[in-house]
Amino acid sequence: MAAELKVTLIKSHIGQNPSMRGCLLGLGLKKREKTVVLQDTPEIRGMIAKVSHLVRVEE
Repeated sequence: MAAELKVTLIKSHIGQNPSMRGCLLGLGLKKREKTVVLQDTPEIRGMIAKVSHLVRVEE
């Protein structure tokens, strides 16, 4: 079974560039303090790395 990541948006995306907002939407994070559980894949890790200053990740 693949590992899962719990990703929480901790800072607002307002004022960020459009590609970062796109990453957050791609991760399913639209509002602050929203949490989603995602599969641990290289694509998801890449998106998280791009917005790492806006999210908190728990394994």
